[in-house]
Amino acid sequence: MITINNVTKKFPGNTAVSNLDLTIPDGKIFGFLGPNGAGKSTTIKMITGILPIDEGEITINGFNIASHPMEAKKIFGYVPDRPDVFLRLKGIEYLNFIGDVYDIPKDIRQEKIEYLTKSFGIYGSLSDHIQTYSHGMRQKIVISGVLLHDPDVWILDEPLSGLDPKSSYTLKEMMREHADKGNTVFFSTHVLEVVEQLCDEVAIINYGKLEFRGNMKELKEQFEAEQTLEKLFLELTSHE
Repeated sequence: MITINNVTKKFPGNTAVSNLDLTIPDGKIFGFLGPNGAGKSTTIKMITGILPIDEGEITINGFNIASHPMEAKKIFGYVPDRPDVFLRLKGIEYLNFIGDVYDIPKDIRQEKIEYLTKSFGIYGSLSDHIQTYSHGMRQKIVISGVLLHDPDVWILDEPLSGLDPKSSYTLKEMMREHADKGNTVFFSTHVLEVVEQLCDEVAIINYGKLEFRGNMKELKEQFEAEQTLEKLFLELTSHE
């Protein structure tokens, strides 16, 4: 579970996130939506400890990300919105580095590396340097690294970006299985069709403030209309 309590983040001349209260429960796929500049990535970077929190607090399975960062970071996996990391390493070197960070035993590590990279179709490219990978392949190697230590909490920022249809389907199936085991899956996306198909609950943020939190049925009932998610999203975020 991720709990965001009255969180605010300010930059010079701009409040990116304002008094945000949000709980992402276990056992559900939770979609995080908003237009560009709404505060999605800023929120995710505060959840993961990349950005400091100006006001409020964030806990992950009970651990405060500010006061107990190591404990919190051990239990979540984070896919950033840009997969350009460790480009000079070979794919296998990167995955073994992740395995060392999380003290994954060699036999379990090898088995999981083979399973994940074959699932995403990059097993044959592990001996190549990541800088030679396409954007989609870099996304796959980052996702494989994130899932390698089997974290309880998945935090995914635009995880389907650049993935081919087969890999996208594979990741969505993994997300569903992970949530069905009672774990947390929190992800942001611009692909509204995926949200409608996959998410148990959604939150919509705009100008750093929460506009809506609930399931699709509640969202449509709020507007008393059988509209598509696209139309509802536009209606919620188009006001000044």
